Amino acid sequence: MSTVQNKPIDLYYWTTPNGWKISILLEELGVPYNVHMVNIGAGDQFKDDFLKISPNNKIPAIVDPEGPGGEPISVFESAAIMKYLAKKFDKFYPSDERAQVKVDEWLFWQMGGFGPMLGQNHHFNKYAPEKLPYAMKRYEDETHRLYGVLNKRLADNDFVAGDYSIADMAIYGWATLWEGQGMDIEEFPHVKDWLVRLGSRDAVAKGMEVGKEAREQLNLANDKDAQKVLFNQRSK
Repeated sequence: MSTVQNKPIDLYYWTTPNGWKISILLEELGVPYNVHMVNIGAGDQFKDDFLKISPNNKIPAIVDPEGPGGEPISVFESAAIMKYLAKKFDKFYPSDERAQVKVDEWLFWQMGGFGPMLGQNHHFNKYAPEKLPYAMKRYEDETHRLYGVLNKRLADNDFVAGDYSIADMAIYGWATLWEGQGMDIEEFPHVKDWLVRLGSRDAVAKGMEVGKEAREQLNLANDKDAQKVLFNQRSK
């Protein structure tokens, strides 16, 4: 049974593909939420208050004031947040066990491969202080392979796990950045159609717009100080 949300959910967020997952899902669910921008280029992710809810110092994270038993709960890691919200509101995650497996497969495919490999592609092609041809080719090739996997899946499916689900939302933001990843979307026509299909949803469009102005103020490609904050992290 779906749940009515009386108090807004607090979303700790920056405008990255991982952040977009949650803003899209919250828009799709139509529940109230407050956005707390965590400027990852300025080091907001290392502040003590944020680390209490996201000990891995990464966005996104949420605090639901109406968690299990009516008590507040914090959740970090995007896939964990998505499963928590989808199950709480009984939307975009099926009740049938076999269908759940399909959603989990593609959700974890994104978490374990499509996100991390594309992230490394971004890093070595856009932000690395020196060009390393081996690393650039390695991650471009793996990005291409993963787009091929997604394209094949979408050849006979409108959505990756059957019905539209949190798995599609998790993958979408990363896939919108295909051009910066060195991909030719014309090679992947089923992915191209799927991007149009999702992008035409009002909730997806609204979720992608959350915090857009703040992101535009941070030109990471040229901001060396922000790059030091993001890419030179060691355990303390």
